[in-house]
Amino acid sequence: MNGAESLVRTLVGAGVDTCFANPGTSEMHFVSALDRVDGMRSILVLHETVATGAADGYWRMADRPAANLLHLGPGLANGLSNIHNARKAASGMLNIIGEHASWHLKYDAPLASDIEGIARPLSDWVKTSLGSQAIGADAAQAVIEARQSRIASLILPGDTAWEEGGAVADALAMPTVAGFDEKSIEAAVRALRSGESTMLIIGGRAIRGKALEIAGRIAGKTGAVLATQFFSSRIERGAGRVPTFRIPYFVDSALGALKDFKHIVTIETKEPVSFFAYPNKPSQIKAEGTQVHQVCNPGGDGLAALEALAEAVGAKASDAPHQERTETALPSGALNQQTIAHILSALIPENAIVVDESVTTGRESFGLTAGAAPHDWLQNMGGSIGFGLPVATGAAIGAPGRRVISLSGDGCAMYTLQSLWTQAREGLDVTTLVFSNRAYQILRVEFAGVGAGAPGEKASAMMTLDNPPLDFLALARGLGVPGTRVSDCGELIAALKRVLRQPGPHLIDVTL
Repeated sequence: MNGAESLVRTLVGAGVDTCFANPGTSEMHFVSALDRVDGMRSILVLHETVATGAADGYWRMADRPAANLLHLGPGLANGLSNIHNARKAASGMLNIIGEHASWHLKYDAPLASDIEGIARPLSDWVKTSLGSQAIGADAAQAVIEARQSRIASLILPGDTAWEEGGAVADALAMPTVAGFDEKSIEAAVRALRSGESTMLIIGGRAIRGKALEIAGRIAGKTGAVLATQFFSSRIERGAGRVPTFRIPYFVDSALGALKDFKHIVTIETKEPVSFFAYPNKPSQIKAEGTQVHQVCNPGGDGLAALEALAEAVGAKASDAPHQERTETALPSGALNQQTIAHILSALIPENAIVVDESVTTGRESFGLTAGAAPHDWLQNMGGSIGFGLPVATGAAIGAPGRRVISLSGDGCAMYTLQSLWTQAREGLDVTTLVFSNRAYQILRVEFAGVGAGAPGEKASAMMTLDNPPLDFLALARGLGVPGTRVSDCGELIAALKRVLRQPGPHLIDVTL
């Protein structure tokens, strides 16, 4: 058995059964091993940042890591944008990066680079396998790292892949997940019982399942406001689920919302900060004198922390509030932020997954869909655009049988439009809404926010996408995905009712 085959067999034995790949010459022995090893689903993508984004979406829905197969340093560099987003979301990921054969490196071939140097800033664990006999053990350790909500990058030199002597390594036992200490629980309990205004901010796995329900009990028992950051990795919401307050994006609005709180308790997230720095505005979103009690860090055991808090404050199941179903009337007339949100609220199917990179157009969608049918909502934790379409692709693979709705601005969609091809190739049930306002509208908002004044002719030209106009129907068709263009509420309602019942991918160009 060569090193590459031992790698694939070790991954499959450790429960890693999905690989998003854009391989090159150095990775051909890994590709060859896929023909000899059952149990690994290999999914071809047309750009490496689609692979890394899809692995992020896969983790968020499957709660286990996928592998990415990337070609040398440039291939890894292409994928770094969505590795950044995944790391901010605490999504585990295992990157397999091909490298030149060890004896070829000294010749500085065209694709040679410092792969470890490229990987290290956005990886939590980096290792280059030093021989075919070591690959299995290295792979087993990489899986353990990725399963701990970490980015693991394993570099595979060509000769270690093709040489014989590979050995399959047994899956390693997971280490204990970092939890909390009693002092942090005691401080949080004192805050919750103080009678002073307290906000309980939850993130990570604490905003879904049993943990979310327990957080609701604590808030209901103590009168604390249960909140999330403006962006969350995956939140379970809709009718029948515990509602949360979303901290506003804009600094002034966020400061106004949090100004009266004396205590902030955080579970699997950090204290709120502004997305960007703005002149004469603070970075920390809290009032002067507010005490922050960090109970559980991102990636920690939020469920255990919440169970300890609930027991300490005497919270019961009956204390938790639950969201009622909102029967939203379908609007007519022009499409805008509010009418689009009302349409989504009425038509999101039960158990759907919404991947949100709608930026400006979707600003109202989250709040106005709180009473929709129960669903999951995934957001961009890292802010690097080109997130939505790949994450929707990976989410559909990680949660088969569930409808995925991808909300994307037109500028964002153009970063990773290649995702549509993989959706078509794999027959994924992804409905993509592209909001075509023909501009980087968020930049127009931020232009004033950072104090840059009013944009002139040259500055305005840098924020428009209408010269020439983007034809998303033609682009989607060229990638194998059928499309529909809509320009008013009636057309969007009809299109969604039709395509949400159909299998496979579809794109709706929402012209604004």
